[in-house]
Amino acid sequence: MNDAHLHLVVNHFPIIVTFLGLGILVVGMFLKNNSVKNTAYVLFVVAAIFALASMATGDGAEEMVEDMPSIGKKIIHEHEELAEKLTLVLYATGLFSLLSLYTSFKKNKFAKILSYSTLLLAFAASFLAVGVGNSGGEIRHTEIRAESTNAIINDTNAVKSQNSEEEE
Repeated sequence: MNDAHLHLVVNHFPIIVTFLGLGILVVGMFLKNNSVKNTAYVLFVVAAIFALASMATGDGAEEMVEDMPSIGKKIIHEHEELAEKLTLVLYATGLFSLLSLYTSFKKNKFAKILSYSTLLLAFAASFLAVGVGNSGGEIRHTEIRAESTNAIINDTNAVKSQNSEEEE
């Protein structure tokens, strides 16, 4: 297993687990159920750990694919920049989750404030995760890049125009 393969194995988890944790935290806060909220906190810690693993394998993956045709360093750099931001937010979310867990177990007066802080961080992480996932997908899936989408739209419009001219 090479670095690119390892990166592909771990890089989906921070994104998926963050969305899962966000949904569970929202439900836990709506139901005012500490057990459900605590489950979300644990998931955010797991997401932060997988973010660390993704960052650790990212450079090796970059070295393997950056010179491949139709990839280039620019698109990888964009993905890397977004991933670094997401990782920092996930680390903060993981840290606040640990604090939230602690205050929840101790029934501390700061538990509610930390819950809302963790929720805000989770929303920020989810927002960033969309960008990271999309930019990562664009590295190897040229069909989802903006310029490819525009080319497809232009080709489709040209075919429609040609068909309408032939019908006349």
